[in-house]
Amino acid sequence: MTAVPLLSVENLRTYFHGADGPVRAVDGVSFALQPGETLGIVGESGCGKTVACLSILRLVDHPGHIEPNSSVRLRGRELTDAAEAEMREIRGNEISMIFQEPMTSLNPVWTVGSQIAEAVRLHRGSSAADARARAIEMLGLVGIPEPERRVDDYPHELSGGMRQRVMIGMALACDPAVLIADEPTTALDVTIQAEILDLLAELQKRLGMAMIFVSHDLGIVSEIADRVIVMYGGQVVESSTAREIFDRPRHPYTEGMLRSIPVLTQKSQRLSVIPGSVPSPNRWPVGCRFHPRCPYVWERCRSEAPSLPTGTLAARCWLEKEPERRLGGHSRTPSSEAR
Repeated sequence: MTAVPLLSVENLRTYFHGADGPVRAVDGVSFALQPGETLGIVGESGCGKTVACLSILRLVDHPGHIEPNSSVRLRGRELTDAAEAEMREIRGNEISMIFQEPMTSLNPVWTVGSQIAEAVRLHRGSSAADARARAIEMLGLVGIPEPERRVDDYPHELSGGMRQRVMIGMALACDPAVLIADEPTTALDVTIQAEILDLLAELQKRLGMAMIFVSHDLGIVSEIADRVIVMYGGQVVESSTAREIFDRPRHPYTEGMLRSIPVLTQKSQRLSVIPGSVPSPNRWPVGCRFHPRCPYVWERCRSEAPSLPTGTLAARCWLEKEPERRLGGHSRTPSSEAR
C-alpha cells in the first residue's frame, strides 16, 4: 500500500498574463513528497523551478496566477483555493522556504534575533521573552557561535554564510513539516556551500522534516536528495532516484547537464555544453520543448509533444518509445533552431 504523500502537487500551472499573451512559466508540473524525504528539483535558470515552489506557498505576485485545475495538497488539504488567512498560518509554520540571497531576504533594520522571534510570536503566540529564547536556541542549532550575543546583530554584521544560517534558523523556528530550500548555496563559496549542505542534512535527520531542494547543479542535488525531478520549459522532463539519474539518465537534457559537470580525473578534456538556451516561456517550441537543443532530434520530436509516464523512473521523451534512436545520437548536430 502506497503511503499518502505529505505534499502532493498535481498539474500545477502558473501563468503570467501580459499584452503578448500568457507566459507559461510552470506548465503542468506534478510530484509528491513523502514525510522525511528529500526531493531535488534541478534545471537551468528560466525552467520554472522557483516559480513552482513559490506557487506552493501562493507567493506568486500579480500578474502571475495559478490556473484552474491545478492542485497543491498538504496532508490532503487543498491550498490553491484556501483563504489567505489560512495560507498565512501555513507559511513559515507548516511549510517554510529558504531563499537564494539572504541579504535581500532579511530586513536590514531589524536584528536577526527579532526576525526569528517575529515568526515564533506570530505562529505560536509566544511571549517576547520566550520568542527571544527560541531565536537564541535556533541560532545555536544552526551553528552560529555565541548565539546570546549574535541575536542582537544586524544582517550586515554577519558574513554571507552566517546570514544563510540565520535564514535556515528562521525557516525552522516553528518546526515545519516541509522545508523548501531554493538554491540556498548559490551565493556562497565552495567551502561554505559544503557546510550549509551538511547542516541541512543534519537538521533534517534530527527534526524529521521533508525537504524540497532546488538547484541548477546536479552534483549538489545528488549529495542531499533521495529523489530528483528535472525541469525544462516549465515541465518535469525526468523523474528518478538520485542514484539512477547519475547511472542511467533517461532524458537528453539530463544527459547534457551531467556531461557539463567537470571531472577532476579528466583535466585535459574540454567541458561539454548544451547548445542554445531555454526558450522564452511565452514561445515554447511545438512538440518536445527540448528538441531545438537535442542531439537525438527527429521529425516526431518537432511535431508531437511527449507525455511524462507515471512511475518512479520516467522521462518525457520519445526515446522511451524508440530507444534505438539513441545509438549514435551524440554524433548528430542539434537542430539549427538552437543556434
